[in-house]
Parts: sequence; structure tokens; C-alpha cells
Amino acid sequence: MRLRNSADYRTLLWVAMAGALVLLQFNWPQTVLYVLPFSCYLAIACGTIAHNHNHCPTFDSKRANNVFGHVLTIFYGYPTMMWVPTHNLNHHQFVNCRGDATITWRYTNRHNLLVAATYFFVSSYFQREPIERYVQRARQSNQNLYRRILFQYAFWGAFFLGTLLLSIALHFHERLGFFVWFFSLVVPAFCSVSVIMFFNYIQHVHTHGGSERDHSRNFTSQLFNFCFFNNGYHTAHHDHPGLHWSELPAAHAKIAHTIDPRLNEPGLAWYLVRQYLLAPFIPHLGTSQIGPEPGGVEIVVVTSPGDDVSEPAPADEAPQRWRESSPWPLHEE
Repeated sequence: MRLRNSADYRTLLWVAMAGALVLLQFNWPQTVLYVLPFSCYLAIACGTIAHNHNHCPTFDSKRANNVFGHVLTIFYGYPTMMWVPTHNLNHHQFVNCRGDATITWRYTNRHNLLVAATYFFVSSYFQREPIERYVQRARQSNQNLYRRILFQYAFWGAFFLGTLLLSIALHFHERLGFFVWFFSLVVPAFCSVSVIMFFNYIQHVHTHGGSERDHSRNFTSQLFNFCFFNNGYHTAHHDHPGLHWSELPAAHAKIAHTIDPRLNEPGLAWYLVRQYLLAPFIPHLGTSQIGPEPGGVEIVVVTSPGDDVSEPAPADEAPQRWRESSPWPLHEE
């Protein structure tokens, strides 16, 4: 069970810390609210780890990768295998153009706090369709993958139900069972899945989906990228989806001068303050659309009903950006 990249020792440490905090809270319920911010941060970090693991598997062993994906499901808040239909096979092909289930401009291209706050619910709703289609196609043509999907959903549900019952049993006399379970597992998991979607929103809102380089917004702060495993280097990630997260800073440095300067943000905190607190009163501080208004830019990817559900679209039928990117080693089989 060897790591494919030594940088992932930190990945394992972060996941271990997330698990250790759950054990701490289950054993000493008086710590729950004190460590809640750290639990939420680690859960969000595990969400970025799940994203990275989905693109570039962590271990040499296929079985170890599958097990690790199930473990990440606990902290991410949703079965991690569903990154494949919504992210690999959809978002990375259409990149905020028509056809992307996670587009930022579905009902409006305005960028304000209300739209950002409701994006999670809108995006979640429209991601159901590629998920349902993926599961259905797996059921019809790939029974091994279908069984793994069912197992991960069952594991996800059984884990949260089982830990609820365990917490109630452990803290029956204090009547703290639901409290401990909710704040140690449910709240961090919800923070993870919702913040990961928010990251997707701010990394693509008002960008030019059809552009060679201006399709994503980057956050280049060293602190942000340390905390979230280089998730800020989003253009380089879309250009090379299979590139290990530890190599993204160097990849970004090579192309940074080709990206519209407005899409290279030095830090997340000032961006959030400027966009959501100051821009309503000082509009020029907010983002503006790069390139044409979305809706007219469309990328068509042709797939046939018999395509293997575990593979991306054929290279000659994919967008130019997809063809030039190194293929990631999917591990659904």
C-alpha cells in the first residue's frame, strides 16, 4: 500500500487528524464546540483531498484507493465516487459552458452574496441528472462499478446512522448523543460539500469558459494553497487534470502570464470582502465578465449510449483543452 507521491504523507496526516477529532469529541463531549472550527476546516480540506484523489489516485494499489475513497466519503459528506459523473465527465468537459451541470450563470450572471449563497442548492439539484445517468449506465453495462457505487452509498448511510446510535449509547445519561454526533460529523460534512461547491463557484463565475486560459480564477496565496492542497491553482488544474496537486504551483507559474490578470487573485479573504461586502456599494471593486456573456459559448461532446461509463469522452470528440490535458487515471474499475 505505497503512496504514489511522497507529498501525500501530508494528505494522510490531515485525514488522520480529522478522524482523531471525531474520536476526541465522542469521548469528551465537552470539547465539541471548542474543536468545531478545526473539524470544519479539516472536513473541507478532506473535500479537496477527495477531489485530488479522484483525479490522481493516492496509492499504487487499486484496493487501497477504493478504501481511501470510502474513508473520504465520511468527511466530504457525500459518496466520493460521484465526483466522476459530475466533475470528471461533466464539469471538466464543459467548464462553465452550456452543458455543465455546475454552471455559475444558470439563472443569472450577477455575482453577489445572494447568488453565491444559493449556488449550492441550485448546483446540487442539477447534478442529480448526471449522477442518475451514470448510475443507470453502470447498472446496465458495468456491474462491478455498479456494485461499488451501491456499496459506497450503503457505507455512507450506514456510517452516519451507526455513529448516531453509538453516540446516543455513549452519552445516553447526559442526553448529549445527538448533539455530539451532529456537531462532530454532520456539521463538518455539510461544511465540506457546500464550501467545495462554493470554491467551484468563485473559481468560475465571470470567467470565459470557452477561453484557452481565462476559464478559471486562481487564488495564489501560499497560506490558502497550503491549507487546501493547492486548490487555488485552478487554471493549471483544468489544463492538466491528472497532474498531482503538489506540481500545480510550478504548472501555474509557467502559464500565469498568459492568464487575464483579473483572474489571478493574491488571496481569498480580500477577494471575499471586496466582492461581497464592498462591491455592493463600490461596484468597480467587484468582478466583471471576462469575454462574452455566457450562454452563447457552447462546447459539444458527443458520446454514444454504449460508451464505457468509467472513461472520459474520446479524445477526438472532446474540447481542445481536454485533448491537450494528460488523461487522469480513473479508478472506478
